[in-house]
Amino acid sequence: MTSRQLTLDLTTAPAHSRSDFLPAPANRAALAALDAPQDWPQGRMLLIGPEGSGKSHLAAFWAAENGARRLRAAALRPDAADHLATDGGALVIEDADRAGRAAGAEQALFHLWNLCPPRDCLLLLTARRPPRDWGLVLPDLRSRMDAMPQVRLGPPDESLLAAVLVKLFADRQQAVSADLIGWLALHMPRDLGLARRLVAALDRAAMADKRPITRRLAADLLQGLSEPET
Repeated sequence: MTSRQLTLDLTTAPAHSRSDFLPAPANRAALAALDAPQDWPQGRMLLIGPEGSGKSHLAAFWAAENGARRLRAAALRPDAADHLATDGGALVIEDADRAGRAAGAEQALFHLWNLCPPRDCLLLLTARRPPRDWGLVLPDLRSRMDAMPQVRLGPPDESLLAAVLVKLFADRQQAVSADLIGWLALHMPRDLGLARRLVAALDRAAMADKRPITRRLAADLLQGLSEPET
C-alpha cells in the first residue's frame, strides 16, 4: 500500500473582487482604462495580457460593477449576438484570441462589434495575444480588431509576484513562510501563469504527502515546471 493518499480538492474559489486585486505598475494602465469606460472609443476596449496576468480578475470585478454578462469567445454563436448586445448594457468576451478556432465565433464577434455601439452597449474583450495572432479568417473582423483600442498588462515586478504568490497560497488555504515567498519571488521567472501552476503543484504535493511546503519542495517543483517540454 502506497503512503501517498488520494486528496480532495478543497480549495476555495479565487477571490475576484476589486478589493482582492493587487494594483501595481504592471497593471496600472489597464486598471485606469477599465475605470473610465466613458472614454472608450464607441464603447469598445481590448485588454491584452499573458496567462495569469490578471485579465480574468479585472474582467470579473468590472463585469460586477457594470452589470455585464461574461462569456468566453469559443462559446459565441452568431444567432445569439442580437440578444447579447442589450440597450445600455455591458458585455465581456474573454479569450477573444480563441475566436479564430471556434465555429461561428468570428461571425458572432463581428455582429457584436456592429451591434454594441448603436445600442450604447459597452464591449470589453480580453486576449493573451494581439489580433494579428488570433488566426482570424474574416478579413473585415481582422481589420476591426486591429483598430480596436487596446490596453496591455505588463510583466510583474518582484513585489507584485510576491503578492500574487501570497494570494494564490491563501486561496488554497496554505500557510507558507515569508521567507519562502521572498525566495520564490527572487528565483522564479516573473511569470504569473507559472506562479499559478507552481502553487497548485505545491498544494497537491503537500496534501498528498502530508508534509509542509518547504524551499526544497518548491525548488524541485519549480525546476520541473520551468523545464521546456520536449
